[in-house]
Amino acid sequence: MKKNRTLFVLALGIFGITTTEFGVIGILPEIASAFAVSMDKAGLLLSAFAIVVALSGPFIIIALSSFDRKKVMVFSLLIFAITNVLSALVKDFHWLLFIRMLPACFHPVYWSVALSVAAKSAGTRDASRAVSIVFSGLTIATVLGVPLATLVSNVFNWQTSFLLSALINLIAMLGILCWLPPIGAGDRATAFPAKEMLKNGRLWVNVLLAFMMITAMYATYGYMADFLKTVSGMNGKAISGMLLLFGIMGVAGNRLAGKYMGRFPYQTTLVFILLLTLSHLLLYYLGSFLMPAVLVVGIWGLIHAGGFLISNINVTAAADNAPEFINSIFTSCGNFAVTAGSLLGGYWISTFGIHEVVWSSIICLIAALLILLLREKLLRKRETTGTPV
Repeated sequence: MKKNRTLFVLALGIFGITTTEFGVIGILPEIASAFAVSMDKAGLLLSAFAIVVALSGPFIIIALSSFDRKKVMVFSLLIFAITNVLSALVKDFHWLLFIRMLPACFHPVYWSVALSVAAKSAGTRDASRAVSIVFSGLTIATVLGVPLATLVSNVFNWQTSFLLSALINLIAMLGILCWLPPIGAGDRATAFPAKEMLKNGRLWVNVLLAFMMITAMYATYGYMADFLKTVSGMNGKAISGMLLLFGIMGVAGNRLAGKYMGRFPYQTTLVFILLLTLSHLLLYYLGSFLMPAVLVVGIWGLIHAGGFLISNINVTAAADNAPEFINSIFTSCGNFAVTAGSLLGGYWISTFGIHEVVWSSIICLIAALLILLLREKLLRKRETTGTPV
């Protein structure tokens, strides 16, 4: 029971920081209008945040490894809350962009510690289930945080959505402070990976696979609100409803990914790539029709949600020492991919139009499929001949 409580408290913190990172997705059109900037420039609010996370990840983990990890997690959530309040008060887009980048430095600390604590608390056999519970914070943020931020923006204004994110982070901070058992400081010596880890070919193949999968996910998802508004003809309240549906279906998808990834990692990854490709094709051909679009959004959400979990398990399974450092590698990879997806999607929209954005995701998914098939071929070769990957 205490073990599950620890996992749920960690998930609460993930919920808070994920709402801050991705809450802007549903309000990008309003922000673009308020500051008179283009949609691809407004998309920097997502991509710039992600690039700071990606660049700072491994280094900040090493720098803070000797500090009490629970206190660092609490401080990280406090920074998120303060910067959300400042984001609601700013009057210039460039200042908004700068303020958004400040909490991003603390994002990888929370993610890496939370995932490693979850895996350690469950043991090898139940690690996938434990990590899936922590990842449910991301999924529930999609269910509640992102659509709620969109809804309050439409009912009140876009500034209110940032204040909502600040409140969520404060609640998460109090939850961590009150209910998370003491963690203590890490061992600074173990924060630095062995040379063998950095030479681990399987690790870097899985990092590349994760990068292509997450890039594909966010090239289209990052502009979901604009797609539903422009192509599907939905208003603000309908879009917030679609984000809610997307997230609700994602809860089930996250559970399914956690259930099968532990037993069938290759098959689960393969099915994910194929089904996500199918969902984007359905979005392209049916997205302009209202009721079919609703159905497609539900299917898309069910599949999309498992992507981060599947990617994380692929990466961490390739190396079992220095788990916090490996999780920071994954966090950096994931946020580089979110940045790449946002930039790719923005470029695709400005060049070909919003309806065509799904093809940017499909191209990345084809690349991910080729990497996965090549990885399995190399692994089979190693098993039969002893040849290194």
